[in-house]
Amino acid sequence: MFEQLVVGMLNGFVWGMIAALIAIGLTLVFGVLRIVNAAHGEFYLLGALIAWLFSLKFNFWAALFVAPLIVGFAGIAIERGILRPIEDNPIITLIVTLGLMLIIQQSALIIFGGAPQRVKLPIPDLIQIFGYTYPVYRFVVTIIAGIVLILLWIFLYKTNLGMLARASQADRELAMMMGVDVNYVYMITFGIGAALAALAGVLAAPIVTVFFLMGIDALILSFIITIVGGLGSVKGTFLAAILIGEVEGIVSVFASPIIARVVSLLILCVVLVIKPTGMWGEGD
Repeated sequence: MFEQLVVGMLNGFVWGMIAALIAIGLTLVFGVLRIVNAAHGEFYLLGALIAWLFSLKFNFWAALFVAPLIVGFAGIAIERGILRPIEDNPIITLIVTLGLMLIIQQSALIIFGGAPQRVKLPIPDLIQIFGYTYPVYRFVVTIIAGIVLILLWIFLYKTNLGMLARASQADRELAMMMGVDVNYVYMITFGIGAALAALAGVLAAPIVTVFFLMGIDALILSFIITIVGGLGSVKGTFLAAILIGEVEGIVSVFASPIIARVVSLLILCVVLVIKPTGMWGEGD
């Protein structure tokens, strides 16, 4: 049983790092733009689909660079062309992003079909952990996700654009009075959020099945994590992603993944009752 727990904890940490990329992207968009982007999970889907196509036609590793670029620029186009005129209306924005979610989802169904697809592990090597074989690729996923998150932290806290993004999040009107081009900051932030979700989709593709509905699960998980961590808190979102990932990884050892997700929802409910701002949100 101890050996199974260790493997479950490893799985939970790997998935927590992937989930952190998705959820932090959602957190950035909500924190800066104040938009609940219901289409965020579909950016994750697009990243996974690009990884699947590249694994068939080109090289899987190239998708790590291509998918975030393609989906990031698509996110910028969506923000500029569709969301910008309605960004000040949260209800309309939510409805429009729900429509985008359905458009992307059903387009994936029409183009790629409804059958789940598998992406071959790009690193087939296995190691022994307490008698269990464990894919080396999952350790590589953790390293890549960790590097990206460190680079994101440097961007947010050590660059002028990152500081402008945090300033726009804290007080939009004051930032505008100080000469900050808030619309430009919004555009870049939305693009970064989309790119992070796409990167997570690429990393997850060899671990999960690529399916046209996979974006919904990613969106639900992102909402759980962002609310538990604290809406708009990047640090809280990361910590919550690791927490939820570990909880689901450990519970999956004893029960099904569905039960594990139910436990995550229960944690969400408890946090909302005890601390509505999230475990690491405002009010700390």
